[in-house]
Parts: sequence; C-alpha cells; structure tokens
Amino acid sequence: MVLFADVAGSTKLYESAGDAVAMDAIERCLGLMRHATEVAGGRVVKTIGDEIMALFPTPDAATGAAAEMQHAIDQLLPVASTKLGLRVGFHFGPVMQRDGDVFGDTVNVASRLVEQAVRGQIITSSETMAMLGPVFRAWTRRLYSIQIKGKTSEVELCEVIWSQRADTTAISSHRMAAKAAPVVLRLRYRDLERKLRRNPDAITIGREQTPHGLVVEDHNASRLHCTIERRQDRFVLIDHSSNGSFVTVEGDPEVMLRREEFTLRKHGWIAFGQPRSGASEVVEFFCD
Repeated sequence: MVLFADVAGSTKLYESAGDAVAMDAIERCLGLMRHATEVAGGRVVKTIGDEIMALFPTPDAATGAAAEMQHAIDQLLPVASTKLGLRVGFHFGPVMQRDGDVFGDTVNVASRLVEQAVRGQIITSSETMAMLGPVFRAWTRRLYSIQIKGKTSEVELCEVIWSQRADTTAISSHRMAAKAAPVVLRLRYRDLERKLRRNPDAITIGREQTPHGLVVEDHNASRLHCTIERRQDRFVLIDHSSNGSFVTVEGDPEVMLRREEFTLRKHGWIAFGQPRSGASEVVEFFCD
C-alpha cells in the first residue's frame, strides 16, 4: 500500500516568507505527516522536498492516516499570510523493496494519483476503494478515469471525503440490501442512544463527526477512535487509536485494545485512551 502526500502552497510560501521561514513550516508539516503515518502502523519510506512517500499494511490504515494528515495540516495557522494544504494519493498493490526504497507499478500509480489531487483532497483508485472496510468505503465517491503510462486500461479515480465541509451529497455508501437480523447492538452515551441492526452495518466512535458516527467529547479519544462492525450475528469493535480502547464486558476483566479487534457481547462499557475507572466519558453497550 503506497501513499504520497504533498504540501500544497509551499512554492508561494518560499517566495513570500523566505527560505528559513518556509523551510521551518514545511518541516513542521512533514513531522505531522510522519506522525500520522506511524500511528496508523505505516512507514515513511522517504521525503522528497515537501512530499513524503509511505507504506501501509492495509488500505484502511492508509485511509485513516491520510484523513489524519489532512486534519493536522488544516489546523495549522497561516504562515506569512499563506495557508498550507495537503494533496494525498494512494494505491494498493505489490511493491519491490531494495535498499530501503520501493519500486514498481503500484508506486507509479500512487504517484500519478497524488498529481490528480488538489489542495485538501485525498485520491485513490476504485480498485483500492473496493478493498476498504464498510465505514471507510462510505466516505468515498467516484470521480473520473485517467490513462496512466504503462497501464492497458484507464484507472478510475475515487475521492475520500475526510471533512464535513466537503460536499458529501455524492458519497456512495455501497451498502448491500439484506434481511434484518434479530440481534441488535445498542450504544448509550450521555442522553443519546444508537442502534445497529442491519447487516452489514457499522458505526464510528471518536471526536470527529462522520456520516455514520457517534461523537464522544473526550480529549483522550482520537478523531476516529474505533469502529464497530456487524459481522453476521456478531458485533466487532476495531480500534484505530493511538491511546487504545478499554472494553469491559460485565462480569469479565477489562481488556485494552490497540489496533486490535474484540467481539462485543452481552452488556458492557467502552472507554477511550484510559481505563474505565478513570474515564469521564464512557459508551455503554447492550447486545440484545
């Protein structure tokens, strides 16, 4: 899984602010991009000026890291009246590794995808999009196709919607019609209650508002802290966070998850970034 992320606006910044100020700002951006990569389980292969190339184990990991990069850069204040942004492109496929670098068709396609992105945009291929989990796939929309040198057929581009400010009306959720299953998961947070009953169905939990999410106001929670997916007759919690998810099934010891999965059952609680005993914000769950 190869990802390219390029800082947009750097040329203007060098012209308006001078080399020293611009270089410091770009280094700050690269540091945020590197951090998002490593938290998601990826590895920065190299930096090329104001661009990074990174490897990820899965398309979901790359998507989460790309969204986190966009959020981090978007929150930076303007430098010398210049607001920096980010362009991201990624593609899934095999790579050849030699002397710490990576080569091959996947790298070439990912490089072309980032060229198609504009400031604040995340671009992937429809082939990669099809491999995303249901929650991440619900954040995507199809764009158009391009011809890439060395490819016999055109590559269809898709955009990952990472911000609620973006036009989300064209997002396709790619949900399959299915008969409702008898088992229902209820989530209770403060005075809110959410139910998962369809198959497939999924919900995100974290500080960031998403199309299918539950927002928790806890500074220990990540923007996209975890996902709960329905898998036939089970509900599985998948942790995406840097601080971990703490899950307690009533009557059992508390379990800490970090980039791991856990099947929810009966009745219990989910805490974010710290054990439930010290948490002020907790989501209660019921498997009925």
